[in-house]
This record gives sequence, structure tokens and C-alpha cells, in this order.
Amino acid sequence: MRLIDTHCHFDDTVFDADRTAILRSMQQLGVSDVVVPAVMAGRWGALKNTCAPAANVHAAYGLHPLFLPEHHEDDLSALEQRLRTEQAIAVGECGLDYFVPELDAERQMTFFVTQLELAKQFDLPVIIHARRAVDQVTKQIRRVGGLRGVVHSFAGSQQQAEQLFKLNFCLGIGGTVTYERARRVQRVVAHMPVEALLLETDAPDQPDSEWRGQRNTPTRLPVIAAAVAAVRNEPVAALAAATTANAQRLFELA
Repeated sequence: MRLIDTHCHFDDTVFDADRTAILRSMQQLGVSDVVVPAVMAGRWGALKNTCAPAANVHAAYGLHPLFLPEHHEDDLSALEQRLRTEQAIAVGECGLDYFVPELDAERQMTFFVTQLELAKQFDLPVIIHARRAVDQVTKQIRRVGGLRGVVHSFAGSQQQAEQLFKLNFCLGIGGTVTYERARRVQRVVAHMPVEALLLETDAPDQPDSEWRGQRNTPTRLPVIAAAVAAVRNEPVAALAAATTANAQRLFELA
């Protein structure tokens, strides 16, 4: 059984001491690959250094809305140059976050839309953060057009999910689905087309319910896969095969 962690901040310094050991452990558990999305320009170099030694750790470059105070307008031109010269599998993590009130909505939108346009320019998938902003994100995806990608850690409604499916977007599902209170996410997962489903850990954040309060790692992905399979009443092996094929197709992984 093969699984792919489509969203893991494996460049985070909390992994510096045992990153190699985690890679070995995850592979023993069937987690073959990790997609590592960037959050800000100041960490692109470290991300590249994290991904370069391992053929199964894949870099995406972008500017995360939660780090808006760290972003500068010339980061967008630097991102364009990096996409032109580096081996990136996606643009991201980018998006909108309307949960944190002090983040300027207009400035967020400028960074987000420009990154969508770069994804289209370079024909790359886009990895999107959309917290309390799914409708606004969907509107911009539709407006720019010709995009593909994933809205990670999806927490929206069935109707919002269906709009994203129509726009050729996948949903990233992680540890949240394992919590008893996550009824809305579980309903979306139960009824969504499997062709639009991706699995993720968002490590080191968002641990599953059995791992709450601890540092999350890609080794927890089999737990998430089992939970998603149970919600969908499907064999976990079939769920793993489908979601792995989805990740391979979207990110052009072998």
C-alpha cells in the first residue's frame, strides 16, 4: 500500500534533529512521498536544502497568507524567478485567511491573485490555504481560469466543495477528519468523488485525534487514510490506491 503526504511542512526546524529517521519510518509505513509547500521567501532556501537530498521530498514555492507581515512586494518577482529556475512541483502555499482579523484582506488578495497567475503562467498546480475564505478563493480561481490544484485542510460545505470540483480542484483532507466533532468535514468526505480526494498531514501541525498535543509527522498518514476509508465505507487499500493516483496526476509524480 502506497500513500503520498500532499501537504507537510517538512522544512520546519522542528524536524532538523530527526528528519532522516522520519523519512525512513514513513517509508516503512508505506508513505512514499512528501510535498513540502513554502510559507515565505526567507525560507525558500532552507526548503530547497531540505528537498534536494531526497528524491521523494518535493518542493513547492509560495507565500502563505498567515505570514503576510513578512512578505514584500518584490517577493512576487522573486517567486517568478524561482519558478523559472527551480524544480518546483507546485505554487504554494498561498491563499486567503479571513480568520485572523489583523491580516489586511486587500493585501492578501494581491499576493494570492498574483500567485494564481504565476501558477497559470508556469502550468503548475496551486496549493491553497482557505480559512473562512472558501467562497472568495473559489471566485478568484474561476476568474483567473485554467488552473488546477488543491484546497488543503478543507473545512467548507458540500456546496463549496462541489464548486471546487467543477473548477478541477481537489480537496486535501488531514487529521481533522479523525475527530468526532468534525461532522461537516466527514459528510463532505463521505460523498465527494474519490478522484478529487488527497491525503495530507500538514505536519508538524494538525495532528490526528490519537496524536493530539504531539508533533505531527508524515508517519501519521496511514491513520488518516484509515479514518477516511472508514468514513467512506471503503477498503483502505482501495482508498490508498485512488488518492495516490490523484497525487501522482496532480503533481506529476512517478
